[in-house]
Amino acid sequence: MFPINMTPQQAAEELLRFNQKLLSGMEVLNSTGPISAGVSSREAVYTDDKITLYRYQPRVEKRHRVPVLVVYALVNRPYMADLQEDRSLIRGLLDEGMDVYLIDWGYPDGSDRYLTLDDYINGYIYRCVQHICEAHDLYRINLLGICQGGTFSICFSALHPDKVRNLVTTVTPVDFQTPDNLLSRWAQTLDVDLLVDTMGNIPGDLLNFTFLSMNPYRLTGQKYLDMVDIMDSPEKLKNFLRMEKWIFDSPDQAGEAFRQFIKDFYQCNGLIKGEVVIGGKRVDLKNITMPVFNVYASLDHLVPPAASKVLKELVGSADYSEFAFKGGHIGIYVSGRAQQEVPPAIANWLKARG
Repeated sequence: MFPINMTPQQAAEELLRFNQKLLSGMEVLNSTGPISAGVSSREAVYTDDKITLYRYQPRVEKRHRVPVLVVYALVNRPYMADLQEDRSLIRGLLDEGMDVYLIDWGYPDGSDRYLTLDDYINGYIYRCVQHICEAHDLYRINLLGICQGGTFSICFSALHPDKVRNLVTTVTPVDFQTPDNLLSRWAQTLDVDLLVDTMGNIPGDLLNFTFLSMNPYRLTGQKYLDMVDIMDSPEKLKNFLRMEKWIFDSPDQAGEAFRQFIKDFYQCNGLIKGEVVIGGKRVDLKNITMPVFNVYASLDHLVPPAASKVLKELVGSADYSEFAFKGGHIGIYVSGRAQQEVPPAIANWLKARG
């Protein structure tokens, strides 16, 4: 926006400069080429329906003996955790000597409409954990959950505590009805039965629009104006486009799993009440007696700190630690400062627990 005291002549000159930057930037944009994401070398070691379990290639000679399985959210693609060489949680963990696996949920289609949370947690996650245990001759592994994947990891750890040696959660919602949770206010008033019964699977674009509308000025307008200032830098432009690719690469959601997650977690806040039932078993957080490391972002607008920190009061573990990152929900994975703070904090915590 122009300053309020700008003269017509100054405004015209500013518009001319903007158009010149835009024109030269378009030349850089046209020569950018394909935008890659997910930069660390990995190998598919197990598949199950549409999911793929990947194991990342080591980056140091000596690796930690107990592998860590990264469980991402269903709503976006997991390459956010490995976006580019200098902004990658995965690479940071590898550099710290962690043996890293990751579940890629793939892209659900109409045949997945009736998948439930039981299928995801007691089915896919359990079988991936079992595969890793057998491959390493272990009874238990480390679990690292991201956002909704953290909630899934909490549920899995409560239902199968014998399979989890250490639990790490990052920007993970636990209390789904904190007063400062704007996403929760939307979800609590949603007629999810009508939505799922009408649409079947929930389009990823619909959910993506919902997330963008939580900060519409910044996320649907201002950032594209700001982009003009970096279009003359191929590297900065590629970084911007990688993020844009991830934002709009939103898989559809399996209808029944979405229905259950909205009802049981957002609308009933069942996780903190001990009322969530998955596969016929109640998710009792007191069953989580393994060490817990809860990482949250102090400026998170999707998962406010209070929504995550309540985990301390609910688990049965005597070994609970927290790490507060001064940043937002996405910045905790892609900001430059996060690379220096978050992977070492997680790795050091895991190493200290064998």
